Amino acid sequence: MSVKHLSQQLAVLLSTPHTLRALTQLFKLRIVALLLTAAAAGAFLGARGWPRWTELAVLLLAGGSAAAGASAINEYLEWEQDARMRRTRHRPLVTGVLPRAAWVPLLGAAMILGPALAVLPWNPELAFFVVVGALIYVGVYTVWLKPRTPLNIVIGGAAGSCAVLSGGAAVGAWRDPGVLGLAALIFLWTPIHFWSLALACREDYARAGVPMLPVCTTPRRTAFWGLMHGAGAALIALALVAHPALGPLYLVPVAAATALLLGRGWRLFQAPSRARAWQLFHTSNLYLALVLLVICLDAVTAL
Repeated sequence: MSVKHLSQQLAVLLSTPHTLRALTQLFKLRIVALLLTAAAAGAFLGARGWPRWTELAVLLLAGGSAAAGASAINEYLEWEQDARMRRTRHRPLVTGVLPRAAWVPLLGAAMILGPALAVLPWNPELAFFVVVGALIYVGVYTVWLKPRTPLNIVIGGAAGSCAVLSGGAAVGAWRDPGVLGLAALIFLWTPIHFWSLALACREDYARAGVPMLPVCTTPRRTAFWGLMHGAGAALIALALVAHPALGPLYLVPVAAATALLLGRGWRLFQAPSRARAWQLFHTSNLYLALVLLVICLDAVTAL
């Protein structure tokens, strides 16, 4: 497909009704927003305060573009699975609101590689983590692991860790212990978050032939392993208070949120149910958002 033909297709798409909402779904902008918050938290920890506004702007533009591009490729590749699942059957490539054509992966690849190549000469570490995060999500998780093993999301969680490391790299401090600790937190948080969703949507994944952990084992065992990962994430979250940029403003709300997360994880383990799985899924979302936002706030005010 020529660049001219691609631009013509995009111009037609942008002129049709409901396109903005469809593109929001295609690029998974709600997930991108959470990843950008993780990247910002990594930058605030690495800078131990406010990063330079230019560093933060470049991080958000490059990271946001790459995450959105990887999400579009993910939806392009998983079109058939999405069509068989109630949760995803209304996505724009399934319904036809957006055509499943070559422009999707081409645009997605450009959104990943373009910003990475732009920042490569002056910050190769940032370019590396931006690209590696997208490659893990698309190549390792979507293409390789997801169709083959129930451990897919455990390893796929490294994509979220790369967002934090990209934030640290943006300020030249990706090796900072706090940045590494937050990256590990997200790696361990991902299973309790996603397995609770997969447990709530177990029939969907079974219908689509995706070997998520709840499809391959019992709900109680799924809840157990999710709780174990959540406990690991919680320990790291509490240990982060030792970082010089953080203090009581971080510890008090995070400790309360940690108790809530683990309490709901324990309730799901005791008596697995769809309602409790949904409750834990939403709690895990709010938990990570709280941790990340409090990190940004405390890193600025604790110094």
